[in-house]
Amino acid sequence: MTVAELVGRTLAQLGVAQIFGVIGSGNFHVTNSLRSHGVPYIATRHEAGAITMADAFARTSGQLAVMTTHQGCGLTNAITGIGEAAKSRTPLLVLAADSAGSAVRSNFKIDQDSLIRSVGAISERVHSAQSAVADTVRAYRTAAQGRRTVVLNLPLDVQSQMVPANPQSTPPSIPELHSPRANKQAVLQLVNLLTRAERPVFIAGRGARNARETLIQLADQTGALLATSAVANGLFNGHPYNLGISGGFSSPLTAEIIAGADLVVGWGASMNMWTMRHGKMIGAGAKVVQIDSETAALGATVPLDLAVHGDVGETAADALALLKGEEPLQGYRRGDMHNKIAQRSRWNDMETENFSTESTIDPRLLSKLLDEMLPQERTVAVDSGNFVGYPSAYFRVPDHFGSCFTQSFQSVGLGLSTALGAAVARPDRLPVLGVGDGGFLMGIAELETAVRLRIPLVIVIYNDNAYGAEVHHFGREVDLSIVTFPDTDLAAIGRGFGATGVTVRRTDDLTAVQAWLDGPRTTPLVIDAKISSDGGAWWLEEAFAGH
Repeated sequence: MTVAELVGRTLAQLGVAQIFGVIGSGNFHVTNSLRSHGVPYIATRHEAGAITMADAFARTSGQLAVMTTHQGCGLTNAITGIGEAAKSRTPLLVLAADSAGSAVRSNFKIDQDSLIRSVGAISERVHSAQSAVADTVRAYRTAAQGRRTVVLNLPLDVQSQMVPANPQSTPPSIPELHSPRANKQAVLQLVNLLTRAERPVFIAGRGARNARETLIQLADQTGALLATSAVANGLFNGHPYNLGISGGFSSPLTAEIIAGADLVVGWGASMNMWTMRHGKMIGAGAKVVQIDSETAALGATVPLDLAVHGDVGETAADALALLKGEEPLQGYRRGDMHNKIAQRSRWNDMETENFSTESTIDPRLLSKLLDEMLPQERTVAVDSGNFVGYPSAYFRVPDHFGSCFTQSFQSVGLGLSTALGAAVARPDRLPVLGVGDGGFLMGIAELETAVRLRIPLVIVIYNDNAYGAEVHHFGREVDLSIVTFPDTDLAAIGRGFGATGVTVRRTDDLTAVQAWLDGPRTTPLVIDAKISSDGGAWWLEEAFAGH
């Protein structure tokens, strides 16, 4: 058995769920080893697609995915997606071939370790046949239990080494890693703030996704209202005091209510410029608390009155225990708050001016109508750009696994692959992608992957024939010819790949979308929506303020 074969077998035994990749000579053997031991593999058309699909799969399924890549150029093709996953703390493992140590003149040779670390990922390495199992287990444990994106470099000369006779048939057991528990004094301070607050709001982020029920119980006990960051969208669905997303995608009412809080508690949320609108969502005099298992996250983006280092779920449970037997507080749930939230906390419920023309459709109207047409059991993915708030604010999701938001690096072009990775993870739900014309064309190679795999993906292209963010940012006073383009028939391009293509300029054109929904859904659906301008998306003001 070679080292490449042993690494593949070890990872399969550890429980890797899915592989994505583009095969080259450097990753051929380790990928085939994983496949031969039962791990399913999806061949993508570009390494950027493979890494983003793996990222989305991990986020949506809760299972560890692996991406494999060729040395040098294969890794550089994937580096944007690795940066996105690393910034999002996605538990993900990349198997990257590396040039042999003696190959000083190889065209593929680059400093892979430095490149990997530069985007925030962890660089690991298989050093020898003797250490191969231990090196692999270390990388897997860091990814799975440490919730980090890890690149395990596999030098070609090490991959080809023969392992000692009768290598261990099963990998070493991995002890369970426990998150830190908040100290009792910190929890007591949190409870004191909660019981004194008249208008408390909880904002839950990615780190709170496994603590839904405990957070709801604590909110019900203290009268807190509930909200999420964009990446945790859907976490509190069904609760009568759920405000939805905090930040740039908030409805006017949600933004007003959060800004009126006298206590804001972030649970596993970074409290960044997106979620808190550069601090505008924190009212004057409001107390701010952040609970996180990572000390580096505490106070990194907003000043805190209390920083609690600990596991979100355990901290909420400890706070509840201190409140046991106490009468529930009204908190922020006074008066007609329930009715206000029910009627005006979602953009779908808001009346907006219709900017549709004879040849274009208002993107807000389009999004609202599509939300009503599409099945509720869906997974919504978005790309990056001027359009991003339309699907994020208007497309409802069934729960927090129904939203896949690969936006930590703010890279345009990852949306299509995000939707495909989520679709593989949750084949029981209809995958829906919101994407701009620029992002769709950047990632279009993976449309062939969607067609080949017969994934019933709904692709909603908000087509303004431009890089819309730049158009609205720089204004009409400057030459915008370098960011605007001729009208392109993206529906026809979709049909060329083998998808179903529909052009939407007015509401009547949506009958073709309904026909696809009512049919067998054996091909992806490309909706080329020619959208009108609403004067620039409101969330972009916050985005560009942070540049």
